[in-house]
Amino acid sequence: MTERHTHIIGAGLAGLQSALQLTLAGLPVTLYEAAPFAGGRCRSFMDRELGCRLDNGNHMVLSGNVAVQDYLYLTNALDTMERSPKAVFPFMDAQTGKKWEIRMNDGSFPWWVFSKKRRVPNTRWVDYLSAALPILRAGAETKLGDVLNPDSPLYRGFWEPFIIGALNTEIESASASLLRSVLIQSFGAGGKACAPMIPKVGLSESFVQPCLNVLRQYEVDLRTTHRLRSILWEGNQARELVFSNGNRVEMGPKDWLILALPAWFMRELLPEVSTPTEFRSILNAHFRVEGIEGRTGFTGVVGGYAEWIFLRDGVASVTLSCAERHAEIPTRAMAGLVWKEVAKFLDKDPETPPPHRIFLEKYATFAATPEQNLRRPSAYTGWDNVALAGEWTATGLPSTIEGALRSGIRAAQTVMRWAG
Repeated sequence: MTERHTHIIGAGLAGLQSALQLTLAGLPVTLYEAAPFAGGRCRSFMDRELGCRLDNGNHMVLSGNVAVQDYLYLTNALDTMERSPKAVFPFMDAQTGKKWEIRMNDGSFPWWVFSKKRRVPNTRWVDYLSAALPILRAGAETKLGDVLNPDSPLYRGFWEPFIIGALNTEIESASASLLRSVLIQSFGAGGKACAPMIPKVGLSESFVQPCLNVLRQYEVDLRTTHRLRSILWEGNQARELVFSNGNRVEMGPKDWLILALPAWFMRELLPEVSTPTEFRSILNAHFRVEGIEGRTGFTGVVGGYAEWIFLRDGVASVTLSCAERHAEIPTRAMAGLVWKEVAKFLDKDPETPPPHRIFLEKYATFAATPEQNLRRPSAYTGWDNVALAGEWTATGLPSTIEGALRSGIRAAQTVMRWAG
């Protein structure tokens, strides 16, 4: 076996990023995935019922997401993304149907908050300052419920959909320090860092297939349907990988192992590793709507069930983050309620939902609370030849594409730094 071989368990974005970084550095890699396909929770699929291609979840990234930009560049996938020329965020009030936009200026100083036409209706520029300061000063244990005023027009018109969408956690218990990290790297960096970017075709076409194409060029071995069952140890080193399909892989004396697995699976595999123990779900609803073919874009929803509506290829996709908030409503019944909001946005009949699909991801993200954030481990585990990757590790960000890709970089750097 080639010296310094790295075995990566999990071909989600974190695992793909680790494989990409190590491969481009000239280090041999084998990538293992439990499913028959790569991509994890960031992928596209053909839905037979709707007769179209869907993403398993809605994701929007920003031009200032440095790990995303680097990943797309290295995989030749920048052209697969639709990038808004300006940092413009449209919103709609689900109750009244009123629409408005947040329009940021390019520079880092937020001149836009001084214009009534560019900020949330009924807010003053001082509202933004008074809300931002306590978040910037917050400690590791501060909750957003302690620093934000729920009676403020800014709370309902911006904070609520933005925070729940970004952190996938109820605002009252969400971590202020995690929100601070998001704000510093987005709104705090100015409009040039906040231009929305959405895949032109799908998540797989932007984040999975281009990376797999690069890995194939370097003859990286991707082994699907390989679910890791256990690890055999020799002292402080991983020495053999045992898979549920009966395959066993011995590790050489200089080999490394990157575990890019979900947090809940890590708890079962290696209980001694500190991981988040609480999770939040996400519900996604996809409606096949006639008359919107060729329309693309998104809008935030205020005062409704959804946080965001995305349009692409004749499909209106809706995200309900932290779906536990609506646990008393049956999943199927939610379709009619959400459609009323989509219909108001598209000026359609609200009483007759078109063909649709509802997907609930129960363990979508870790709960972005101060307590759970402190449980996130670093990439280096303390074992001699094992590193961790995943959006649930200590990236400083909530569970996002940017966080997953950063974790993959850190795991690869750990291998390159310590491998002999």
